Amino acid sequence: MASDGSSPTCSGLGPATIDPELLTLIITTSPTPSAPSTELLSMVILSFREYCPALTQCRVILVLDTYDHISSAPRLKKGHVTVEGARKFAEYKENAKRLILHEYGPNGSAYSEGDLIASSGEAEFGSTAYAQQTNTVPLTITKTSDARIVFVEPSQRLGFGLAVRSALRLTETPYVWVQQHDWSLVSAIPLGPLLRVMQQSELESTSSEDTETVRVPIKYVCFPTVRMVQYATSDHVMLFPALRALTQLHKQNFSVQSGDGSTTKIPLTPLFFWHDKPHIAATEHYLSVVFPNRAALPRGAFIEDTIGHRARTEMKNGEWRKWACWLYYPDEGKQLCMRHLKGRTWRGTEAELAQKLEYMRLTSSDS
Repeated sequence: MASDGSSPTCSGLGPATIDPELLTLIITTSPTPSAPSTELLSMVILSFREYCPALTQCRVILVLDTYDHISSAPRLKKGHVTVEGARKFAEYKENAKRLILHEYGPNGSAYSEGDLIASSGEAEFGSTAYAQQTNTVPLTITKTSDARIVFVEPSQRLGFGLAVRSALRLTETPYVWVQQHDWSLVSAIPLGPLLRVMQQSELESTSSEDTETVRVPIKYVCFPTVRMVQYATSDHVMLFPALRALTQLHKQNFSVQSGDGSTTKIPLTPLFFWHDKPHIAATEHYLSVVFPNRAALPRGAFIEDTIGHRARTEMKNGEWRKWACWLYYPDEGKQLCMRHLKGRTWRGTEAELAQKLEYMRLTSSDS
């Protein structure tokens, strides 16, 4: 792997396919106001087709997380749904499975629901110090015969963190793309070259004709959103001398050779946090560093709300290499790659339009 000092570029994105044995797409979904419609998931998949087609051709694990309580008012982040919300979510789960079976079928055809193979599993969490506490959530796992598609349905709410851990433990590829159901791509992602950069970072330092490449671990790559614009020069970095120094040392363009002999430049800058938003990561690294044991994360928790902050503290204290987090950095951090669709409040195109029209009607009648 080589690097140079030229300006970052997204040119030469490489082939639209990747080795199917290299990466698994993990999608987490849960109750949403737009249920039972799968429009939210469809928008995400459509963004894959436009900006990263390889994500429509790899293995996929869909975790259909559930709710904890039926209440008079929905509080989705806390796992509360209404009676109507529970009914719609049951329908949504079946619709979501049919969508994935159709979109990820072989050679453009859909898998049959009747061909799914069922098994069971458990998501462990917390301590077992007390005799009456098992701290496990039973999982229903169904997969296609070729294991290209896997569905995970817990009997209790997992939360994002345990949903990801449950999927990782079923993953057979060395890398994963972790995707929440309400983030869509808005610009091209060079997935193949990014994976090659991560693979090559595991090799020993190599010498080029005029310089030696510095070996740096690349175990996690996140993608820029509106709050991460020009991250390398933001207060998240510049206010901390150790983080500034790491950025100055390691921020660079990594060059990788494609099969056709062309060179793709991948701009990356060190990232000093572990975000939940869409990212690529090494599977083994994820399990050993983020989830080293069952007590690493409580049920219902987000990774970035707990482990993410601990990771940042350790990075500020000199342990950035342990976490090996990077941010994809096209156009010096000015180019966005992701857009948040706000799944906890978005109710679908028709419902949003109806609300807008009703607001306009009320506004005009008051004037």
